[in-house]
Amino acid sequence: MKALFAILALSGMIGVAAAAPYDKGDPQKGKLLLDKSCLSCHAAKFGGDGSSVYTRPNHIVKNPEQLMTRVTGCSVNTGTGWFPEEEADVAAYLNQKYYKFK
Repeated sequence: MKALFAILALSGMIGVAAAAPYDKGDPQKGKLLLDKSCLSCHAAKFGGDGSSVYTRPNHIVKNPEQLMTRVTGCSVNTGTGWFPEEEADVAAYLNQKYYKFK
């Protein structure tokens, strides 16, 4: 029951964050966080510098909400300890650099 509550609470927070996911994010801070916590894993899984995870034709992120969900999921799965504001920074950087969602 606790797990179900945690999932529902997390999905509610993601929905709130996704309403305006990048307006408060700082892409410069996001790049630093991404470089520190993400690149080595992405490079190991996707080769090169790891950026192909964002540019491959079959990437799974198709809209701003999915990008925030993905950033949050990766943060939780890898134990970065990022706060929601830091996740928004990373999403803002990824959007600026790769996705170009409006």
